Amino acid sequence: MQKDGSGKIQREIRSDMVEKYDIAIIGAGPAGSTFARLSPGNLRIALIDKRNLADSENFIREKCCGGLLAPAAQKELAEQGLGIPKELIEGPQTFSVKSMDYDNGLTRFYQRHYININREKFDRWLVSLVPENIDMLFGCISTAISPIDGGYSIYIKDGKVQRTIETRMIVAADGAASFVRSRVAPECKEPMKYVSIQDTYDCNSSLPFYFSIFERKTTDFYSWIIPKEDKILFGSAVPWGKDVIKKHEALAKKLFNEGVINGPVQRRSGAIVYRPSGNRGILLEKDNVFFIGEASGLISPSSAEGISYAMKSGRLLAQSFESGNDIKKTYSKAMVTMRLNIFYKNIKSAIMYNRMTRKIIMKSGIMSIHVKDN
Repeated sequence: MQKDGSGKIQREIRSDMVEKYDIAIIGAGPAGSTFARLSPGNLRIALIDKRNLADSENFIREKCCGGLLAPAAQKELAEQGLGIPKELIEGPQTFSVKSMDYDNGLTRFYQRHYININREKFDRWLVSLVPENIDMLFGCISTAISPIDGGYSIYIKDGKVQRTIETRMIVAADGAASFVRSRVAPECKEPMKYVSIQDTYDCNSSLPFYFSIFERKTTDFYSWIIPKEDKILFGSAVPWGKDVIKKHEALAKKLFNEGVINGPVQRRSGAIVYRPSGNRGILLEKDNVFFIGEASGLISPSSAEGISYAMKSGRLLAQSFESGNDIKKTYSKAMVTMRLNIFYKNIKSAIMYNRMTRKIIMKSGIMSIHVKDN
């Protein structure tokens, strides 16, 4: 065994041996780390991630995420008895969103209660709460999954070394581009797929609000601007297909010409994002492989908020394991409220992203606030 930069113990797996587990969790984001933290203590569990989330000094990877904790995520943290440490908080903490509707030529401000956080530190904090009896196999990439008697073999690459573990069950928490889902359930329909592109700009002054931007030429979803200390994040969620970067950069040029953003792009990150339509593509279990977070298709179709869905599904699956009943049935029953939530968010999405209904709502001024825009 060896200690990482945080003092936590990571197990070394020898290349000439096969480690055996009850559960292998693929992905140590909010979904995977929540399940690992709350899972039954009598099971041998491995938590696998290509990032070294326990070593803040030697592995830095910017996630394509705005890093805003929505009220739903705040509520889930509260229900799990967690509060945000101050070192995770980033400035500015602003309380309004400037909605720019290029399709209708309208601008409105709306009060919002987000908490601005450092997303990488947030993920590392959640991992730091995982009990020490969980084997953390970080810096490891899963390369293959094969069914065996009583479970699965998972082949992982640790640097240049190929290793093998065996497990009775798998928990897939590896996001929209889920390696596990593509191998275990390729026949299952996926939710609509988008490419999230996010650019980082240097900024000398903090914006006093966030931006949500609607422009059909760019996307039928939305774009955003989020101030972060001395940086500004500009991102777009563009439908999967051709000219994704071109559409994002065309909107960036427009915002640059209007003085909303300025300077060269310092960094660019990207990720695949799901957008569920009803319950199409939501996958909870197949052959003792359980899916949580965005790997299961759980994410808001109206805002792309995913942290609350990730942490809640991780908690509900852990409770299903603890119940001692049929895990599959218990988990499926527990997820009914989340399915209903996505159904409701699809109705909201249909209203928000329809040009005419959005025009009526924004012109009416309902729920909007007056903000001094310097």
